[in-house]
Amino acid sequence: MKLRKEIWETVDFGKVVKHVEVNERDPIKRANAKYVSVEHLETLNLKIQGITKEEQPTFSRTFKKGQILFAKRRAYQKKVAIADFDGICSPHIWALETNGKLIQELLPFIMQRDVFYEYVNANSAGTMSTYLKWPALSKYQFKLPPKDEQEKILSLFLTLEKQIEQTEAQEGNLRKLKTKLATQLVSNTPKFGSLLNGNCKKVTLGDLAKESRATARNPLDEGIERFVGLEHIEPGNLKIQGWGNVADGTTFTKVFAEGDVLFGRRRAYLKKAAKADFKGLCSGDITVLKANPKNIKPELLPYYMSADSVFEFAVSNSAGSLSPRAKWRDLSKMELAIPDLKTQEEILKVFELLDKNVEGLANQKETLKKLKHKLLDEILG
Repeated sequence: MKLRKEIWETVDFGKVVKHVEVNERDPIKRANAKYVSVEHLETLNLKIQGITKEEQPTFSRTFKKGQILFAKRRAYQKKVAIADFDGICSPHIWALETNGKLIQELLPFIMQRDVFYEYVNANSAGTMSTYLKWPALSKYQFKLPPKDEQEKILSLFLTLEKQIEQTEAQEGNLRKLKTKLATQLVSNTPKFGSLLNGNCKKVTLGDLAKESRATARNPLDEGIERFVGLEHIEPGNLKIQGWGNVADGTTFTKVFAEGDVLFGRRRAYLKKAAKADFKGLCSGDITVLKANPKNIKPELLPYYMSADSVFEFAVSNSAGSLSPRAKWRDLSKMELAIPDLKTQEEILKVFELLDKNVEGLANQKETLKKLKHKLLDEILG
């Protein structure tokens, strides 16, 4: 792609972009509106990830299909999305439009560059909950290509974005299939294709695992360097997505070992479960489980604990209103039927194959994302 960068014009963000402030007060329109909050935007993902249909009293700012939604609160989270429907958004979100000199669809790609967020972070105010103001953002400067080159650049990035979305959809479908298979398996009348012959024995979750309540007073002395909170576990993903460093400080004392299952007992409806692939500390809102190898293949336990039926049972047996929690003593009473260990080995092979394919797609998606961000800097820089 040949670009005439020597003729690109340096412009202020506010000269080519405006934030649209139109408030909706009509009670009928508000009652039927789709509401979007900051939580419905995902880091570096241009698609809105969800909506709330119930009226949000503090939300009044409207947005239109095609506008760009940008989370100005904690802007370092890099949340930008293209609206694919009309709705009402949080006051912490700006609805942005270009004035014609910049193609509207190219705006979110300009806003995904690292240099953009370096500026945003340096110009946000506050400490605990940083906030970006329009006068500051309006002064951000970038190079604006002529329209014909904007169209070429946009075509390239839309192609990449489509490939990322298709890969993400394939990954999501496989994760859903894995959850469906686990849910059909974790039942009083389990199903798993032709692998089950009906010769299953009745058990409870307490027969398959026991809760570990081990703690560490001096974790660093015991070789424990990482800690995990609920925010590090992703729904539908058995792999821990991140961790904190014990050396940086933590109030967590509960210990888990490699191979343990971490089950999110707080707000179990979030469906968070993971298999530990390292030793560490975890939040008290996580139940640490160790498999009973006499009844279940330890590698199979994470799939059992990720079944929708387990989370539903946990939700129905949770206590508390604002932040309900499930206790293992209650969850352990859930009844189900399991096949013999030899059959479990065959079932495990199916799950491991699915995991391998999911991991391959996840790696492909990350490669495409890295390529996109590399090109963002090379082409727009």
